[in-house]
Amino acid sequence: TRAASVDALYCMLTDRVDAALLDAAPRLRVVSNMAVGLDNIDLDECTERGIAVGHTPGVLTGATADLAMALLLAAARRVGEGIDYVRSGSWGEFRLDLLLGHEVHSSVLGIVGMGRIGASVARRAVGFGMSIVYSGPTRKPDIERELGAAHTSLERLLQTADHVVITAPLTPETHHLINRESLRLVKPTATLVNVARGPLVDTDALVEALERGRIAAAALDVTDPEPLPADHPLVALPNCVVIPHLGSATQATRAAMADLAARNLVQGLAGEQMEAAANPQVYL
Repeated sequence: TRAASVDALYCMLTDRVDAALLDAAPRLRVVSNMAVGLDNIDLDECTERGIAVGHTPGVLTGATADLAMALLLAAARRVGEGIDYVRSGSWGEFRLDLLLGHEVHSSVLGIVGMGRIGASVARRAVGFGMSIVYSGPTRKPDIERELGAAHTSLERLLQTADHVVITAPLTPETHHLINRESLRLVKPTATLVNVARGPLVDTDALVEALERGRIAAAALDVTDPEPLPADHPLVALPNCVVIPHLGSATQATRAAMADLAARNLVQGLAGEQMEAAANPQVYL
């Protein structure tokens, strides 16, 4: 009802823009998403109806890559468990075997999806002396030359990587890309980090893999469902770090996202091509 008279929509990643909403908004000409991902928007349907869609790529890349590395380090080196250990009053005499984690430096990092964020994570990883392998539908020769990264299949990546970071977009093809079968390929000492979208990972399969020691640790900025209930099994697992979708959560980045989304909206209403158009074909 509220959408019936609007010409433009400024939305978040939690807002579903589908055929039902578009049917209820016959005047709608512009959708501006304050997010880089578009899985909340039926882009084909918008394009079919001539509705311009904008999003916010680029401006959140650095902040999200920073957080991916923070999560990787926290999970591999068991930082969360260490915090809980101290807060519980358990810290006593020094022990050589206390909360032993796994090396990050000089290890192999597997990046699932070498887009802007994946490449930014890879650049940070090089500073840790990590070797980079990546999977995705297309090779990135520039990244390979710059970072010495090697393109491989997802199966081979999971078998060889010491740590896996997911930065791929959520599409029908990537839904549950990480599932029971793929988790059986991962090293038992490996860390899995997801800073993309929750449904890329089969949650039940991840719980099972963590509980059975098929994978050493996981760190999730995104989950399925999202938000994750406080009593969910993942929250209780000591070898799983879960935070509430903070990838772009810096003051500067969120302000830049808001500004870009607002510019997209104003440009769209003025009949101009958006600065960051997700479906530029509507202007042809």
